[in-house]
Amino acid sequence: MGIRLPSILLHTKQILKMQGASSKVKSNIPKGHIAVYVGEIQTRRFVVPISYLNHPSFLNLLKRAEEEFGFNHPMGGLTIPCREETFIDLTSRLQIL
Repeated sequence: MGIRLPSILLHTKQILKMQGASSKVKSNIPKGHIAVYVGEIQTRRFVVPISYLNHPSFLNLLKRAEEEFGFNHPMGGLTIPCREETFIDLTSRLQIL
């Protein structure tokens, strides 16, 4: 089974554009960042740098999001179906890089 990273990135860019269009309303997202919703049952909003989208570990989470939600994200932003602890652990390691 091949990995479809280009399609994941394409649809993530579309979500970024949608967030950019609504940024007049949600001005609490700094430039160069994206809001993501994380959680398996109940979600929590995180704001992360766009540069994370290029990291293989983060791309793995995006692939899981694609498998679970397709590209229809119920929260209006990018929704990642994983435990908050897992996401926090990953992003804390990405901050070091």
